[in-house]
Amino acid sequence: MKSEFRSFASDNNSGVHPRIIEALIKANNGHAIGYGDDDYTRKAISKIETLFGPSASAYFVFNGTGANITGLLAATYSFSAIICSETAHINVDECGAPEKFIGCKLLTIPTTDGKLTPEAIKRHLHGFGDQHHAQPRVVSISQTTELGTLYKPSEIKALAGVAHQNGLFLHMDGARLSNAAASLGLSFKEFTTDCGVDFVSFGGTKNGLMYGEAVVFLNKSLGDSYKFIRKQGMQLASKMRYISAQFLEFLTDDLYLQNALHSNKMAKELASRIQGIPEITITQPVESNGIFAIVPPAAIEELRKHYFFYVWDEDKSEVRWMTSFDTTLEDIEGFISQLKQALKK
Repeated sequence: MKSEFRSFASDNNSGVHPRIIEALIKANNGHAIGYGDDDYTRKAISKIETLFGPSASAYFVFNGTGANITGLLAATYSFSAIICSETAHINVDECGAPEKFIGCKLLTIPTTDGKLTPEAIKRHLHGFGDQHHAQPRVVSISQTTELGTLYKPSEIKALAGVAHQNGLFLHMDGARLSNAAASLGLSFKEFTTDCGVDFVSFGGTKNGLMYGEAVVFLNKSLGDSYKFIRKQGMQLASKMRYISAQFLEFLTDDLYLQNALHSNKMAKELASRIQGIPEITITQPVESNGIFAIVPPAAIEELRKHYFFYVWDEDKSEVRWMTSFDTTLEDIEGFISQLKQALKK
C-alpha cells in the first residue's frame, strides 16, 4: 500500500497538528497538580464554557466513546431508553457500551441521511410510567451525522422542543462539532445552547488533536454528579494537563475552525472531481468532510491495494472517504488518478 499519499479512510488516521505538538511539549515542563487541578485545565475549561455560554460546564475525558457513555450516564437510569438514529455511533461503533455501562435500551430509527426528525422520534414517545417498558429519557443526535450530513439550527430546535415537551433531554454527539461549525458558519453556542441541546460530546481527535474530548453540560442540573461518574467510568486523567493543553491551543486563534474549514474544503474538492466520473454516484450531500459514494466492486478492490478506506455498505457497494485537516490537493490528485486507473481494470 502506498505511503506517499495520505489515505481517505478516516480523520482519525490523520496526524497531530504541529501547534498541538508544540503545546504538548510546552506543557511537559516541570510538575503540575494532577486530576485537573492545574492552570492548563482551568484555562481550557474557561475557554470552552465561554464558547458554549454561561450555563456550560465542561469536563475532559480520554476519547469519544468515553464522552458519549459517561455523558449519557449522567442523564439516564438503567431503566431508561435512548432514542437515536440507526447509524448513530453509539449504536454501530461503540461495541454495546451503552447497554453494558449505562444499562439502557437503545431505540433506533432508520434514516436515509442519518438525521432524526420530530415525527420519527414520536413513535417511541409512549409507555411513560408503565413499569413494563424502558422509559424514554434522551434523544441523541450526531452533528455532523455519521453520513456527513448536517442538522440546521431549526431542525435541532424542533427536536429539542419535542424532547423537552415529553420530559427528555437532547444529547449531541459532536465528534466532528468543529466541522459542523465551519460548514454552518455559526458559533458552537448558536447551534447547541441556543437550540435547546442539553449536553454535548465535544471532539478534537478527528480535527488535529492527539487524543482527548470534552463533555459539555448546557443543562447545569445534569453535571451535578458528573465528576463521580467520570471517575467511576475510568475517564478521569491523572495528568489532565496534556488533554487541557491541547484544547487550550485548539481554541486559540480559531485553530479548531481553521482545521475544520480546510478538511471541509478538501471534501468539496474531492467530491467535485468525483462528480465528473460517470461510474461513481455520490449518495449523500457533501456538507462536511465525508463523501459517501457507490463504486463498482472491482474498482474498490483494486483501489484498496493503494489506499486504505472503508466500505460503508457492502450490499450497495457504497464506500466512505474522509478528508482531514492535513489533506492536500496533491493527495486528492493522486487518489483521483489511482481511482480512474482502478475503474479501467
